[in-house]
Amino acid sequence: MNEEVLTPEDVKELAPLYDNVILALKQVYDPEIPVNIYDLGLILDLHISKSHEVSITMTFTAPNCPMADEVLAEARASVEDVPGVKKCTIELSFDTPWDASMLSDEARLALGMDDWDTPEVRPDPGEGPDYSKAPNT
Repeated sequence: MNEEVLTPEDVKELAPLYDNVILALKQVYDPEIPVNIYDLGLILDLHISKSHEVSITMTFTAPNCPMADEVLAEARASVEDVPGVKKCTIELSFDTPWDASMLSDEARLALGMDDWDTPEVRPDPGEGPDYSKAPNT
């Protein structure tokens, strides 16, 4: 990835493009989960250069995702369709394993997990059947 330094003016100029790239990513859905890849937290890093080249680092909910190639191709095409984007490269990374804390508030609502962080709602791992006892005792 290019390590160019953006000035405040560059950031101001690129802000609308950045917003449109995010909107484009929100049009790409994980085929197994009814949530887009941005709100799922699959986008780990998004950089737009002064020359309007987009670099994305993303992950998947599981390293062995059978639809990975299709999702990557759809994400790249969606971003490259944004007016003003010259090129999009996507790097896949599993250095940061995906977990539910990466979900946006919108994703939590869509998945019915909007109150998951509330301790009284989160399942207690100690609750449930006691499998230490023999059956029928």
